[in-house]
Amino acid sequence: MVYSYSKEVLSMEQQLPNNIQILNIDPQPKPRMTRSDKWRKRPIIVRYYDYCNMLRELGAKLPEAGAKVTFNIPIPKSWSKKKQNEMIGKPHQQRPDLDNMLKALSDAVHDEDAHIWQITVAKYWAITGSIVIESASITSQ
Repeated sequence: MVYSYSKEVLSMEQQLPNNIQILNIDPQPKPRMTRSDKWRKRPIIVRYYDYCNMLRELGAKLPEAGAKVTFNIPIPKSWSKKKQNEMIGKPHQQRPDLDNMLKALSDAVHDEDAHIWQITVAKYWAITGSIVIESASITSQ
């Protein structure tokens, strides 16, 4: 999967405060995995590992407390323009589940995520997919 970045998005990110990260990547949930996934490379598992690698390359950081994570889910292109416009910014209340999306993010960012104890998480419909992480201070672990 190839991710593209426009000059407008990059210049906008350069003006952000230090406590906000915008990761321009379509959020993915953590898939259910089995032991056979070590040798049998199912497409969903390959996509998940590509997603984790991309998050690391983008420099995603998730603090142990005080973070607000917002997953912006891209609106399907198959929907009518009217429905797309109505849904922008509305809560995303269907699959993928919020907890699986947070698991994928925390597993990609931290080797051991047991020390994370407070996070506020939400997911909304958006034109393009992204992950916004707001925190009092962003620390690398």
